Amino acid sequence: MSEHFGTLSDGTPVRRWTLERAGVRVRILSYGGIVQSVEVPDRAGRTANVVLGFADLDGYLAHPEPYLGALVGRYANRIAHARFPLDGVTYPLAPNNAPNSLHGGERGFDKRVWEVEPVGHGLRLTRVSPDGEEGFPGRLEVSVTYRLEASGALRIAYEAVTDAPTVVNLTNHSYFNLGGPGSGGAGGHELRLAASRYTPVDADLIPTGVAEVADTRFDFRTAREVGAGYDHNFVLDKGVTDTPVEVAELHDPVSGRVLTVATTEPGVQVYTADHLGEPFAPGDGVALETQHFPDSPNRPEFPSTELRPGEVYRSETVYGFSAR
Repeated sequence: MSEHFGTLSDGTPVRRWTLERAGVRVRILSYGGIVQSVEVPDRAGRTANVVLGFADLDGYLAHPEPYLGALVGRYANRIAHARFPLDGVTYPLAPNNAPNSLHGGERGFDKRVWEVEPVGHGLRLTRVSPDGEEGFPGRLEVSVTYRLEASGALRIAYEAVTDAPTVVNLTNHSYFNLGGPGSGGAGGHELRLAASRYTPVDADLIPTGVAEVADTRFDFRTAREVGAGYDHNFVLDKGVTDTPVEVAELHDPVSGRVLTVATTEPGVQVYTADHLGEPFAPGDGVALETQHFPDSPNRPEFPSTELRPGEVYRSETVYGFSAR
């Protein structure tokens, strides 16, 4: 089911699609591929929206920086000094998170209107990113499929092909608060991560290497309160996989709601939304962004994000919902 959601200043219409299955209702926008809401029951069967979002299009246009629920690309997270080398050529990017490039630049995938078509219990979103868009080389054809599984899990599958060597790192930027609206912040949620290592960062949030989480505040191998002060990439123990493997669990002890995250990706960015900005308060949600590592195009020792003609970029993440 779809409905008109608003109109951009250039006259482009934006539509909202609703998916429902197994007691879960998800609303997705053609603008930015945004997951506007995910409604799931608590342990008593009471349903509430567990992701942060705005009620109308104007909210997203007025507050773009949190990337609420959006598809992020061409490159999720940061690229140091807004440039990267590839095949002997250095490509300059927009320093929209000075001095770095963040989440695809000034007008990344989160600010584009996608083509949307229903597919089974889901939606297929597509767009073509032209050669040179935001400084990235190659014409990139992208498809992202949102699908509600029989269990009520939300599966997001990404694919992309290019006509020239480029770099790609796609994710979804939903912020979760399993207590629902008006429940307070997500800092009291309990987080478990299958990650024995993480990437420490400098003052500009660029990785400086890889370190062990043991005996540090980054050790979430046993579930504990997520708290605050995190905007870091965790190195998942499983590495890159062909099919999604469960790597994270977020639990709200008050409502009983549980979020599980399974992914093919080698990393997950945990952001506790300490600088979320109005109209939200710090810590109102927590983002679990499955991804390749920040600044990988400048770090050959990290898993590669290069994509070449004839190859297919594939990534898949599954968000599961339950209560206990």
